[in-house]
Amino acid sequence: MELHDVWFVLIAVLWIGYFFLEGFDFGVGVLTKLLARNRPEKRVLINTIGPVWDGNEVWLLSAGGATFAAFPEWYATLFSGFYLPLLLILVCLIVRGVAFEYRAKRPEENWQRNWENAIFWTSLLPAFLWGVAFGNIVHGVKLDRNFEYVGSLWELLNPYALLGGLVTLTLFTFHGAVFTALKTVGEIRERARKLAFKVGLATAVLALLFLLWTQIDSGDAKSLVAMGVAVAALVAALVANQAGREGWSFALSGVTIVAAVAMLFLTLFPNVMPSTLNEEWSLTVTNASSSPYTLKITTWCAVIATPIVMLYQGWTYWVFRKRIGTQHIAESVH
Repeated sequence: MELHDVWFVLIAVLWIGYFFLEGFDFGVGVLTKLLARNRPEKRVLINTIGPVWDGNEVWLLSAGGATFAAFPEWYATLFSGFYLPLLLILVCLIVRGVAFEYRAKRPEENWQRNWENAIFWTSLLPAFLWGVAFGNIVHGVKLDRNFEYVGSLWELLNPYALLGGLVTLTLFTFHGAVFTALKTVGEIRERARKLAFKVGLATAVLALLFLLWTQIDSGDAKSLVAMGVAVAALVAALVANQAGREGWSFALSGVTIVAAVAMLFLTLFPNVMPSTLNEEWSLTVTNASSSPYTLKITTWCAVIATPIVMLYQGWTYWVFRKRIGTQHIAESVH
């Protein structure tokens, strides 16, 4: 296996890790409107991800940095062609981080409600737009002979990509609901389980349509296996949720995300961005990669840094592993 193939796999792993972790993160943000009935319950939801949300975003930075280092042509084409959607995602992530920090800085009702609305919308929009972006990457876009995107913004909003956006939005919301059930106690835990079942059913329908479309369009035997794992894990997650096994339900919803994203990368390889104008104009792991020397240096950096980051993040989750409820929320003091 060539180094550029290895880095394609590593970038796929980084995106899988990001969607697994930031997926429930976004889902909890969406649930602040759908599940919480009052301010203490909203604070419970926010506190479930409070210690970890910023660490989860490290995976996005790592995926972007790895793409820039290993596949600069892919990075340039992706970030120039998808400039406005990716800019909107970036703005959402910035506002979302500010909202988490500033929401409780003042006691006024309007102040806190506005920041809570910001958390909801800046969780919902990226959850949807990431699916749209990856739908276009897998399905292919208009690339010319210079590997530049020559389509319009509206062409990115095609039926396949929009369906992908709905899948990631509902899947992340389901993932967030089972995470909430795993991390909370009392009434909010029971309501999270009930909502997870409803959202999970919608997710199953949308995901099956999207994955079947993907398999028929560009799949092979390997992607078919990944699709089967994703569908089976989602069904099992719903069963575990109904049985009150929140830990298993969360783990299986995570397996669904892992298998579904793996399927997308399996259908993509050896391309990194297919061209719908001419197959010869597609970006591949070969023509988009850095020099062998650059790949060697980045490989050594990844070997050293990745275990440290994963150990630290794992320790964080272990420290903040206990369940919380409204009884653990202290009165605000200003």
